[in-house]
Amino acid sequence: VNIVALGNERDGFSEDSQQPSLIWSYLRRSALISQINSNLSASHVGNQVFTEYQACVFGNVRLVVRDCPIWDIFESDWCTSYRLIGGADVIVFKYSVNDKTSFQELKDSYVPMVKKALNHCSVPVIISAIGARKNGVPCSCPLCTSDQRSCVTTSEGVQLAKKLGATYLELHTLNDFYIQKCFGGVLEYFMIQSLNKKSSEKMKKRKKMQKCYRVQPPQLEQPEKMPILKGETSQYNADLHNLLCCCQCADVAFYPEDLSTAVEAHKIILCSVSHLFMLLFGVKSLSDTHDDSIVQLAQSLFAVEAGDPFPSSPRGAPPFRVVVKDSVFCSCLPDILYFIYSGPFQWERLEEDIKKKLKDPDKTEHVLEKVKCILKTPGKLNAVKDCKSHQIKQLNSTSLRLFFNTPVLADVIFKIQGATVPAHRAVLVARCEVMAAMFNGNYLEANSILVPVYGVSKDTFLSFLEYLYTDSCCPVSILQAMSLLICAEMYQVVRLQHICELYIITQLQSMPSRELASTSLSIISLFKKAKFHNSDCLSTWLLHFIATNYLIFSQKPEFQELSVEERNFVEMHRWPSNLYLKQLADYRNYIHSQKCHCTVM
Repeated sequence: VNIVALGNERDGFSEDSQQPSLIWSYLRRSALISQINSNLSASHVGNQVFTEYQACVFGNVRLVVRDCPIWDIFESDWCTSYRLIGGADVIVFKYSVNDKTSFQELKDSYVPMVKKALNHCSVPVIISAIGARKNGVPCSCPLCTSDQRSCVTTSEGVQLAKKLGATYLELHTLNDFYIQKCFGGVLEYFMIQSLNKKSSEKMKKRKKMQKCYRVQPPQLEQPEKMPILKGETSQYNADLHNLLCCCQCADVAFYPEDLSTAVEAHKIILCSVSHLFMLLFGVKSLSDTHDDSIVQLAQSLFAVEAGDPFPSSPRGAPPFRVVVKDSVFCSCLPDILYFIYSGPFQWERLEEDIKKKLKDPDKTEHVLEKVKCILKTPGKLNAVKDCKSHQIKQLNSTSLRLFFNTPVLADVIFKIQGATVPAHRAVLVARCEVMAAMFNGNYLEANSILVPVYGVSKDTFLSFLEYLYTDSCCPVSILQAMSLLICAEMYQVVRLQHICELYIITQLQSMPSRELASTSLSIISLFKKAKFHNSDCLSTWLLHFIATNYLIFSQKPEFQELSVEERNFVEMHRWPSNLYLKQLADYRNYIHSQKCHCTVM
C-alpha cells in the first residue's frame, strides 16, 4: 500500500521545534504497524524531497509512506512528484489550524498539482486539520471573518474537502484517541479498500491467464524495452554560487567605511531575495515599502554613494558603490553573500561560519538578526528574534521569476521577430555557458545593449529565458517542446534539453494507438529533427518507438524518408514480428480447417 502525505502540520510559530509529525505518530502508536524503517530520499544532492517510511501492516502487507512537507522542494522536481502522486493508493493532506500559510500553500499549490496528476483517477483523499485553535472556538458561519487571519476555520477545511471529495478530520492533538481511533480508523479503512481492489484485479488477471488444453493461438511477445532517459540534477544554486565566485557582470560593490576593500555582487540576485535591497537600489520606493523596520535597517546599515546607479555602458562600467556602516556586519559580508547565492539550505553553515569568524556570541547574534531582517517579507514576520531556521529557509527562496521579462534592472535587450525582450546579463552568464562566452569575450554582443536573436521564435526564446531564471520548464505541446529543445541545443543548456526530451517521450507514451494512427504530428519528422540537433537519447528512443508501433508507422508516406540503415533497424526490432504474424496465419488456417471456434473468442 502506497501512501503520500503532503503539507506541513507543524505550527510555524510554535516554540516546540521537536513536535512529532502526524505520519510518524501514527506509525509509532498503531498496533497494526510493525518493522518500521525510515530514510530520506532526494531528487538532487542536498535537497530533501520527502521522508520515506517502510513498515508492515495487517501482518504481512508492505506499507510505504512518503511524507513531503515543503512545497518549494516538491515543486522543483516535478517528474518525481508526478510519479509519487500517480502511484499513490491513499493521499493525506495535512495542515496546522494555527498556520494560515500552511493551509493556503496546501490549497493553492498541492491541491491543483494533485488533481492534475491523478487525472480523474479514483484515489481516496484524507484532509487532516491538526491542532487546537489558539484564539478561542471559531465561528463556523462562513460569513464570519474575525478569526480568518490567525487560524484556519472548520468551514474552510470542509469546503476544501468537498472540492476534492475528500474525508475531513480535525485532530485537536496527536494523542492515542485522535491518532488511532480517528485518523488511524479512516486510513486503515482506505488501506483495506485498496487491498481488496488489488486482490480483485489480481484474481481477474489470473482467471484470464488460465491455461486451456486446446490448441492455443500464438503468444505475442512484449515489445523490446525502450531506452530509459535519465534526468539530470539541477545546477541552479551552484550556477548562482559560481557567479559570485567569478564576479562576472558584477554591478554593485560593498565597501567598509574606510573604503579599504570591496566585495562585489549583483543587484538582480540581491533584489530577488530581499525587499531591503529593492529599496536600496531603487527598485521599490519608500511608499511601496510598508514596513518601517526594513526602511530603518537600510538607512542604518548602508549608505549609497552618489553617482549613476544604472550605467549606460554594458561592459567595464564601475559598479554601484555601497558603504556598509556596521563594521562587524561588513566583516561577515562575504559569508552572508555566499549564503544568499548558494540557496536557503546553507543557513546552518552561515551560522557556523559567523561563529568561527567572530568568536563572540553577542556579535554573532547581532549579525544573524540583521540577516533575518534583510530577508524578511514586509508585514509577515513580527518577531524576527524568534524566527526559526526552517522559516529562514522559506524566506530565502530566490525569486528571479519576479524579474523575468521585465525592464527592471535589465542591462541587455534581445531583439527577436520585431519585438524586444529585456534581460539581465548576470543571470544569463551564470546559467548559460554560451551566453557567458558571448558577453565576456571579444564579441560584438559584449559591448552592446541591443542583441539580435535569429533562428528561433519569440515564444520559444521566452520559454528558454524563463528556464534560465526559474530552473523550471512547462511546455504545452510536443511541437513547442521540440522547438525549445532546438533552442537549448543552440545555447548548449543540456539539462533543458533533457527536460524537453522527457516531456516529448512522456506525451508520446500516453497516446493510444488510435490517436497515433490519426494524428497529424509526424513522429518521423520529430526523429529527424532530434537526430539533426544531436539529441541522441531522443532520436534513439523515437526509432524504437517507430519499431514498436510498426503497423501504424509503416503505412505512413513519411516512413520512406528513413534511411536504409534506419529502416533495417526498424525491421529488425519491429513489433509484432514477422515470425508472430506467420504463426498467427497458420493458427487461423488450422481453426478454419478443423471447423472449430477459437478458444479465446
